[in-house]
Amino acid sequence: MNRRNYRRELDRIIEKNNGRKPTVLLHSCCGPCSSSVLEYLTEYFDVTVLWYNPNLYPKEEFDRRYEAQMQIIERMGLKDTVKIIFAEHRSGEYYEAVRGFEDEIEGGSRCERCFRLRLGETARIAKERGFEYFCSTLTVSRHKNAVLINAVGEDCAKEFEVPWLPSEFKKRGGEERSQQLAQEHHIYQQLYCGCEFSYKKRLEA
Repeated sequence: MNRRNYRRELDRIIEKNNGRKPTVLLHSCCGPCSSSVLEYLTEYFDVTVLWYNPNLYPKEEFDRRYEAQMQIIERMGLKDTVKIIFAEHRSGEYYEAVRGFEDEIEGGSRCERCFRLRLGETARIAKERGFEYFCSTLTVSRHKNAVLINAVGEDCAKEFEVPWLPSEFKKRGGEERSQQLAQEHHIYQQLYCGCEFSYKKRLEA
């Protein structure tokens, strides 16, 4: 079976829009990852960023990454184009979602539950506020499973009845471009995924 080409699927959606810019709620995991995604999506969509990352540890890291998110939007000249919805650091929601999966390997079932938490909330808000699509910056990283993320997104789309925008933003040089933009704009680039468990793994390395 051939693997789905999510980037081509996104191309077809853009083509069907015939120049119209539908609204999309973009879940962002961090400023650097969002940079190339925003550069691309704002050409074809009316983008609102959702900052909902209860997985981030510690709270100081949550604050630092949110600051980086705001900086990249401003320094890329998107302040008047991209809106943002901010969700407080509700870490209890993350720990409840991954309860019993704390010892899972990085990229395993714990991460899938984290994706479901964040994309589920994105879909809920997208439905509540009337967005035409929702998606996530998560697929820009080579460390993240784009097939799994798209599958989770599609599950959330069915649950909340709002279309998921398929993506694999790492393709066509997307990941490299995000790193380049972060460096050009002097944006903080983190050294671990974000949760307490990846933080501790980083310390052990």
